[in-house]
Amino acid sequence: MHDLFHNKVALVTGGSSGIGRAAAVLFARHGARVVVADVNDEGGESVASAIRSGSGDAIYVNCDVSNRESVRALIEKSVDHFRRLDCAFNNAGIILDADNEWDDAAFDLTMAINVAGTMNCMKAEIPVMLRTGGGTIVNTASIDGLISSASPSQPAYVASKHAVIGLTKTAALKYARQNIRVNALCPGVTFTPMVEKVARLGPEVKLLLENFSPIGRMGTPEEMAEAAIWLCSGKSSFVTGHALVADGGAIIQ
Repeated sequence: MHDLFHNKVALVTGGSSGIGRAAAVLFARHGARVVVADVNDEGGESVASAIRSGSGDAIYVNCDVSNRESVRALIEKSVDHFRRLDCAFNNAGIILDADNEWDDAAFDLTMAINVAGTMNCMKAEIPVMLRTGGGTIVNTASIDGLISSASPSQPAYVASKHAVIGLTKTAALKYARQNIRVNALCPGVTFTPMVEKVARLGPEVKLLLENFSPIGRMGTPEEMAEAAIWLCSGKSSFVTGHALVADGGAIIQ
């Protein structure tokens, strides 16, 4: 198991909880040295500490992906510590309650983090990967980036996830001949802390979430992490520019 990312360095943004946390832990389990990035210092430090406690190698770096200088500092600190960057899981993202009201501030912040944040990360990551012969990038999108009917009252979130897929495909085309593969992960309803909060609104809400997919349950952060890890690994060596759906069959209904 440790051979999959032996001598590789993996970066996970939004790594303090949910899918990001699961991915950081799984990267380490497969032998990667891991950079955990987030704005939640307590959560991020906890993930890095847990990896080190399990005999892995990890650091935590505070990073606001919407801020280009913060992203530049993240990559600089990562390379200073580990000397290289091979894999990046650009997972940081938000969804805001005010988006339901088509709120201007919610739209601006969502686009700044979900879209500009993804662009900022790729622009900083790719030059470092090129210096060592290539790498792999996975950007977290959503099934909302493929269909709008899943979240019809969240215009900023839906638009941002469509944009992430567009950025992914453009980068994949641009760098395909330079040994950099870029893919997107499109989760369905996943039992992250954010979704858990929604499920607590009542049993009928929880039942609705569980039955959103034909499988009849929500996905787990660990299942999404497995998909992201596969896309980052050599196991998917002929896959680039792809939006991988992991939704229990929801969008085929």
